[in-house]
This record gives sequence, C-alpha cells and structure tokens, in this order.
Amino acid sequence: MKGKTYGYIRVSSSEQNEDRQLMAMEKYAIEKNNIYMDKQSGKDFHRPQYRAMLRRLRPGDLVCITSIDRLGRNYEEIQRQWRILTKEMNVDILVLNMPLLDTRQNKDLLGTFIADIVLQILSFAAQNERENIRQRQAEGIAAAKKKGVRFGRPPMPLPKEFPRAFLLWTEGKITLADAARQCHMAESSFRYRAILKLKSR
Repeated sequence: MKGKTYGYIRVSSSEQNEDRQLMAMEKYAIEKNNIYMDKQSGKDFHRPQYRAMLRRLRPGDLVCITSIDRLGRNYEEIQRQWRILTKEMNVDILVLNMPLLDTRQNKDLLGTFIADIVLQILSFAAQNERENIRQRQAEGIAAAKKKGVRFGRPPMPLPKEFPRAFLLWTEGKITLADAARQCHMAESSFRYRAILKLKSR
C-alpha cells in the first residue's frame, strides 16, 4: 500500500513569507491538510508542527521539503533527524530543490553514499548561513546602538503623580513603598524609573 505524502514548511519568523514553499507543495499536489508549517528558528527541532507531523507519519510515507535549510539549520541535528525519519521510522524524504536527496531512489550502496555526502554538505551550508545571519544581526544592532537607536518597547508614560512622589522620596519624606503606591506602580517599576530620572539629571 502506497504511503501518504506530507509537506513541511518552515520560516524563521512570523514576518517571513511562506508563499514560495506553499506553491512548491501545491505544484507537487500535496493535500493542504497534509502540509505542516512552523514559523520558528531552525536551530533545533522543538517545533510544534514538526512534532505533530512526526506523530502522523507511518512507514512508507513521504516527507517533502523545498530545501534542507527549511528542515533546519543545525548541522548535527539535521543529520540526526534524517536518520530518525529514514532509518527508525522508515519514512522517505524528498528535497524538492535537490533531486539527489530523494530517498526513494538509488537505495544501493553508491546511491546512499552520494546522498550522504550531499546531505552533509547542505547541512553544513545551512548551519553556516545561520551563523552568518546571527553575526550580521549582531553587527547591525551594535552599529545601530552606536547611532543612538534604541531597541525594545518604548517606556510607558509616567503617571501624573510621579514627579511629586519622586521628589518626596528623594528627600526622604516618604518610603519607596509609599511613593510607588501614590503612583499606582510596583515598587520595582518605580525604583527603575526613578533611577533613570536620577541618571538623566
């Protein structure tokens, strides 16, 4: 009995577009309810939709991915998951942009050897690109900070009671707890904003 065909799609964040991968899956005539998609980093395989797909897989099924880096970006983990799928679960894998990585074909020793080499090269390239992306992001953030760009959420506006409570607190006329209560703030929040105000003087 012929197994089912599944598609797995991954993009690194909710801002990235998965349309190209979806179109490739549709072109391969994979049913929509057999397509699983994660919007998550490829650094590991703790992804909800990937795990959900694994639970549905049965021996003889086929998993399609558009490219190795969509499966993951961790050299060792890619190869470990490949072995789990193909050896332990007896599932086939097809990498749509790399026909050499089609475990249904060339199951002899030479074919397996060639596929293993290609898999190692592409796994290395996937992790190397991830590390390059992280390096570029770190360099970009550092450069932006030098220019005064601030990251994170903007601070909430201070309550109108803050200036008076801050003055009384700095003069030692009320406690931190009293000052925070007057401003309807947590003590930690009041202290943090007060320290920022002191530093800006």
